[in-house]
Amino acid sequence: MDTTAGIVARLVTYIIDPIMLVVFSAGFLLFVYGLVIFLKDLDSEKSRHVGLNHMKWGIAGMFIMSSVDGIISLIDTTFNFHALSNTPDMSQVQQATSRLFGGFR
Repeated sequence: MDTTAGIVARLVTYIIDPIMLVVFSAGFLLFVYGLVIFLKDLDSEKSRHVGLNHMKWGIAGMFIMSSVDGIISLIDTTFNFHALSNTPDMSQVQQATSRLFGGFR
């Protein structure tokens, strides 16, 4: 099982995560571009329509990429691959709070 988890972890880290980041960024940039077009020519009905369409498709792309991230997380949790490093290291936070609050628990 360790080799399968390692292969899945490398697949997610080196292929899927960068692709998701690029597509999510493209959706965000498409949304911003549509917002700029929408605000630039508020008087023009055609420009507003084009801007709204760009914003809708940008939001759709970001939603799809967020859904893909959730599906990958669900598969990772279901099959116990432990390929995602979503669990933050809380040791530094615990050390900082123990220094800040002293003996309080």
